[in-house]
Amino acid sequence: MDDSAAETIVAATTPRGEIALRERAHPDGSGSVVHELVVAGVFAMDSLDTSTETALAVEALTRTAAPGRVLVGGLGLGFTTWQVLKDKRVRQVDVVEIESDLVEWARLGLAPTLGLVARHPRVRVHAGDIAPVLAGAATPFGPWDLVLLDVDNGPSFLVHAGNERIYSPEALRGALDQVSPGGTLAIWAAQPEPDLLAALSTLAPTEEVLLEVEREGRTLTYALYLTRP
Repeated sequence: MDDSAAETIVAATTPRGEIALRERAHPDGSGSVVHELVVAGVFAMDSLDTSTETALAVEALTRTAAPGRVLVGGLGLGFTTWQVLKDKRVRQVDVVEIESDLVEWARLGLAPTLGLVARHPRVRVHAGDIAPVLAGAATPFGPWDLVLLDVDNGPSFLVHAGNERIYSPEALRGALDQVSPGGTLAIWAAQPEPDLLAALSTLAPTEEVLLEVEREGRTLTYALYLTRP
């Protein structure tokens, strides 16, 4: 990726570092735009390939018979939540995002999918920390039929060191307590996480789904962890 070709639309300094929304021309020369999200001063994601964010929603929804109420931890560029909304069984989606600036940019519609998600009548976007929500100690309150977590790259490759607590056995147990009977807890990771798989498997039956993505001449392997209490 050529960072020099990306133009910053908006940026802010937070207690966790710089967050910025950028855009660049699509590499196919079509004239369309690719949006990028910078978190803690480093590239986090873009809209060029959203297949794994979409897969997080698809894989979890297919395993959940009645996903009426859904919690999404981490707003990102909105693609996971947008995929959730395509399922007409879903009546309400709570999205919890720690960066209040990103929530505001979504409400302003500074990137297309962010704007669609923030304005959708079935969505409530909350600026806050997902950890106390998963512990049942902060709004919004559960339970949910589906809990989707994409708040970091996984426990072995953290963007924010403080997110380590989300993957602790106690936190995972608390997250499962927020899932309704017959529901699903789904966690996205930027690489296979055998320790996370082991920790979840001690709590409830857990499935690992590996996703290979070709990006900039490399094959990357992402992982989804789906647990059904």
